[in-house]
Amino acid sequence: MMKTLLLPLFLLHLISSIITTSSSSVSDIVRSSCVHASYPTICIRTLSSYSGSAINTPQDLAQAAVKITLSRAHKASGFLSQVKVDSKREKGALSDCIEQMGDSMEELRKSLSEFKHLRRGNAFKWQMSNLETWVSAALTNEDTCLDGFKEIDGKIRSDVKRKITNVARVTSNALYLINRLDDSRNKIPHP
Repeated sequence: MMKTLLLPLFLLHLISSIITTSSSSVSDIVRSSCVHASYPTICIRTLSSYSGSAINTPQDLAQAAVKITLSRAHKASGFLSQVKVDSKREKGALSDCIEQMGDSMEELRKSLSEFKHLRRGNAFKWQMSNLETWVSAALTNEDTCLDGFKEIDGKIRSDVKRKITNVARVTSNALYLINRLDDSRNKIPHP
């Protein structure tokens, strides 16, 4: 009877150890990669709670960061499309911001597409340049959106600023993680 009880307990302990080790290694790569990001707390929080595909390499981490950024940009764009404005100036700033966020999302989609083909070799530097350019352009679009609200006071400005600043921070972190790939390219698998 004792042996019958010990086997299930041993298996339960073994499975628990495997799950903890796997979760720990994801947390380790997230923590060690995010520590020097522009917004390390946001980086760690968003990537630690990421529920998409597995994060095993710096490339997986950077790709997850871009996916999170695209999701946040999409949510912010949805928020912007629901904002009610009173003045012509607010309407113009909001319209420009919605367009900038659309451009930002397109840049992020191109980046995710590029990740599918990212491999060490002759094209690596070109692909990295594309990734860096597109994510940087997305960040610029978000900053340009905020610029349109500088001369506007009130709740609309603060709401838009809060939403877009959040997107810009995760975008900045994604760009940082992409830039780190140059340092870790030896870890990217051969085609």
